[in-house]
Amino acid sequence: MPNSPTPHLSRRGLLTVGGAVGLGALLVACGDERGDKAAGSGSQTTAAKSGEESGAWTFKDDRGTTVKLDAAPKNIVAFTGTAAALHDYGITVKGVFGPTTVKGGKPDVQAGDLDVTQVEILGNEWGQFNIEQYAALAPDVLITDMWAKDDLWYVPEESQKKILKLAPSVALWAAETSMPSALQRRADLAESLGADLKDKKVTDAKARFEKAAERLRQAAKSNPDITVLIGSGSQDLLYVSVPKMSADTRYFQELGVKFVEPKANAQGFFEELSWENADKYQADVIMMDNRTSALQPADLDTSKPTWKKLPAVKAGQVIPRTTEPIYSYAKCAPILEELAEAIEKAKKVAK
Repeated sequence: MPNSPTPHLSRRGLLTVGGAVGLGALLVACGDERGDKAAGSGSQTTAAKSGEESGAWTFKDDRGTTVKLDAAPKNIVAFTGTAAALHDYGITVKGVFGPTTVKGGKPDVQAGDLDVTQVEILGNEWGQFNIEQYAALAPDVLITDMWAKDDLWYVPEESQKKILKLAPSVALWAAETSMPSALQRRADLAESLGADLKDKKVTDAKARFEKAAERLRQAAKSNPDITVLIGSGSQDLLYVSVPKMSADTRYFQELGVKFVEPKANAQGFFEELSWENADKYQADVIMMDNRTSALQPADLDTSKPTWKKLPAVKAGQVIPRTTEPIYSYAKCAPILEELAEAIEKAKKVAK
């Protein structure tokens, strides 16, 4: 997989590269079906509950597909980030696919609090999915994100038919929605699988998220001149994302955060800048892609002289951006808190 988006890549492939494709980058490619599609899904948990009472399990996913099983699934296989979200609700998965470990076997940032030694890793990179291992787990259901309609995130297209013959799939939007809706849908799913959403750990996490959202709203209101740039670094390019295209930054905008608005390329969700032109946009705070596929600020400090000249970098006003959030309240609250703190403390350094 190339380090930066190129025209011959599929829309799915574009999202996995180190560029600032980020969350929701496929909004443009998905036509006019926009808005919080997940927001109208409140009845789906009720359906699942009624199924539980009769011993069966039913869940309607964000494709509009209803999965019905004789009992709630026990052998669950999920995309790593989705598995991490379910873990925060006390739901255990047997296997995962997607970025799970880094060198030395340590958890990837997308694994959250998963014990990566206790799950079967079917694939750790884009295009990897061991069908034999998957079949051996006797899966009841496969759960993953969806960035484009009916497109199963990190399930290889070339082997998808074989994979889907082994168990039904559930897909939840990670684009075309705002963060609160994405959170609610994972909570809906977790509840259908047996999670207690009234558990103190869960309610405390949700309360913390709501408090963090209000803090971010107030930070943006109190510092309206502070501008934030959403970036991602590759060896050759700095990618600057369009904020409305991602579930996280779309929500931050709704809370009042002022973002740099780049001139998007034909694909619509980011602008590619050579490192020589990395200063095209002035920002007071920079959020940089924290995925392992992207160059991190420490790498840029030693390899890209123009990076070090950016006002926000010189002022020490660079924070990580969780480009693919784990959609549990426990994991999203700190994201809002960190951005709120950055805006609260930021000095006006951009011209």
